[in-house]
Amino acid sequence: MTVKSETKRTDPHTGPAPVGCAKSMFRPCALLLRNIASLALLSPESKVGGQAIIEGVMMRNKEKVGWAVKRSTGEIAVESSRFISATKKNVFLSIPVIRGAVFLFETFYLGMKALNRSAELAYPDEQAKKGNPIWESIFSFFSLALALVVMVGVFLYLPMWIMTAAGFERSALLFNLAVGGIRIGLFLAYLIGISFWKDIRRFFEYHGAEHKAIFAFEDGKDLTLDNMRPYRTFHPRCGTSFILMVTIICILLFSCIDAALIHWVFLKGYPVFTRLGVHLLLIPLVSGISYELLKLSDRYQHQPPVSWLIQPGLWLQRITTRPPDDEQMSIAAKALRSVL
Repeated sequence: MTVKSETKRTDPHTGPAPVGCAKSMFRPCALLLRNIASLALLSPESKVGGQAIIEGVMMRNKEKVGWAVKRSTGEIAVESSRFISATKKNVFLSIPVIRGAVFLFETFYLGMKALNRSAELAYPDEQAKKGNPIWESIFSFFSLALALVVMVGVFLYLPMWIMTAAGFERSALLFNLAVGGIRIGLFLAYLIGISFWKDIRRFFEYHGAEHKAIFAFEDGKDLTLDNMRPYRTFHPRCGTSFILMVTIICILLFSCIDAALIHWVFLKGYPVFTRLGVHLLLIPLVSGISYELLKLSDRYQHQPPVSWLIQPGLWLQRITTRPPDDEQMSIAAKALRSVL
């Protein structure tokens, strides 16, 4: 891994959030959902993708991953390392749809790694207070496991239980439309709720800076502040749009699968836990299809009707991105340069 630091004076108004704020950044559920919502997926056309992290930005291309993080001292720490996707090493994993599921897993892994590393760089004093590394690793594992359980329970099981209790379990299309609507509502409520937190707003500003840097690079411009400022903070390949795409694909695919199972297998009733298990097994397929569709939408984003279909995802980014300041854009530019 290549590491370097650049010293900058810290502005008291735009400097890092207080150390105490870092604690909320590690709330497991928030960490998982922000990780997904803030990433910009890598595509063959643009060759770069990225993600907002704690007091910085992570960027990735086809061969490297790197990040730039503002330390509490005002220094900008820049690190990069080599990372080759498994889809480049295995022909089977490069098959469309399969590659999407693999790439999403890799992106999530790298995102979590970058978030943890950015916490170490941004708040070294707080990290130094931690106890035994082994116990910290065990605690982190169980925190992540708990977050996954809560996410499955709230975002997957609860909407299904509500519609089953309402007596709609036999109508596959109506059931999945309603469940999808409830999930979108819960996700929106979650995003709006956390957007009022000071440290989350700053996180969303780095999300906007990440998008501006990627836009400038994709247009072949130098990564200067003057070139980055005019761009919007909404990107069609953003993870926020990806989540919306996943929800739509879930409604369509789950409706077909449920209808077939109700007709041929569960003639006397489709238990909600069984239904949940079937849907969980289909998540890799849903993720792979959504990835392929998101790449297509990015390629044809200016052509109707694709330009109309991607609008809801862009509207949703009005919540998950905020206009960045010059320092945040500079950090995003440094992160992107580290992988070029």
